[in-house]
Amino acid sequence: MTDVRTAADVRVLLADDHPLMRESFRALLDASPGFTTVGEAGTGAEAVREARRLMPDVILMDVRMPEMDGIEATRQICAAPETASVRVLILTTFDLDEYVYAALQAGASGFLVKDATATELLNGVRLVAAGEALLAPRATRRLIDAFTGRDKPSSGAPRGLEAITDREREVLSLIAVGLSNTEIAEHLYLGVGTVKTHIGRLLHKLAARDRAQLVIAAYESGLVTARDHP
Repeated sequence: MTDVRTAADVRVLLADDHPLMRESFRALLDASPGFTTVGEAGTGAEAVREARRLMPDVILMDVRMPEMDGIEATRQICAAPETASVRVLILTTFDLDEYVYAALQAGASGFLVKDATATELLNGVRLVAAGEALLAPRATRRLIDAFTGRDKPSSGAPRGLEAITDREREVLSLIAVGLSNTEIAEHLYLGVGTVKTHIGRLLHKLAARDRAQLVIAAYESGLVTARDHP
């Protein structure tokens, strides 16, 4: 029977320099309802070209690739107006890979460990395609702790956050420690719609493309430190 794909499928580009890894991901995605693999790339430079040509919803991006690594490829894809809507999900061997934090700074929407289960990978791709960030709270805390060096209380007003309101600051702090919109709403006694409005304003004021960038902003400004994270 012919496999019928629809316009609603999440369109995925695979960027990894190991053919067997790409074949494995392709087999999983193409066998799963709601996903379509639209292309493959074996280098960072090829990932940038294919992103422009294919305009996928999500790129599964390895970090260590020839010609151009996944960090620079992510930076170019996320910064270019024509591919700004493309989401990048970083694939890493370890959840404390030293390159992951740089990739998040470059615009990636999250990271996934390569030995994740099939369910975790599919859910991660779907989540990122929907505009959310894939940042497991515990892994994010360890990542921030290891690579930002901000494990001490901040003094004074957080840098770069002068334009946000006190309520927006509260919302941002809760985003940074891994709470969902529903959990933030319950914590602050707000409606979920109100929380979404605050998040939209934070994205605009901080020039952040998604929730992952808000987490980075919260830690880099000193608003939240690793010791604040559960």
